[in-house]
Amino acid sequence: MEQKTKVNAEDGKQELAISREFDLPVELLFRAYAEPEIVEQWMGTKALKMESKKHGSYQLETANAEGNVVFMASGVIHEFIPNRKITRTFEMENAPFGVQLEIYEFEEVTESTSKLNIHVIYESAALRDQVLKLPFAYGLNMAHNRLQDVVGKLE
Repeated sequence: MEQKTKVNAEDGKQELAISREFDLPVELLFRAYAEPEIVEQWMGTKALKMESKKHGSYQLETANAEGNVVFMASGVIHEFIPNRKITRTFEMENAPFGVQLEIYEFEEVTESTSKLNIHVIYESAALRDQVLKLPFAYGLNMAHNRLQDVVGKLE
């Protein structure tokens, strides 16, 4: 099955270009990244902190069935333009990838469809390539499929 989330990684560069079209109005797609209750539903993680505003910050945490934390990430929001753009840092705890810069651009395609373009910049091409060795594109596509399902029910 073709993955709807497209990941473009040019050789030798320290960045990724990611895009996905959703059958969601742009306002709902934006809310999926800005509202902690919605983020928790589609990401399957807990939003310990989510200040969706310029100079805000966030902290995400996922625990397994035994209550052990298996994923923790945090960052600072540098730009927050409702229904248009979020620029933030992202740092995963206990991972060798370092801090990355993420630029999310939300685009209205029609009244009921939208497109998300994500530009991710890593500290180096080597760190980016480490991420790409993981099932990154597959996992991101699965997460975006879940976002479509969860947020589609909010309409």
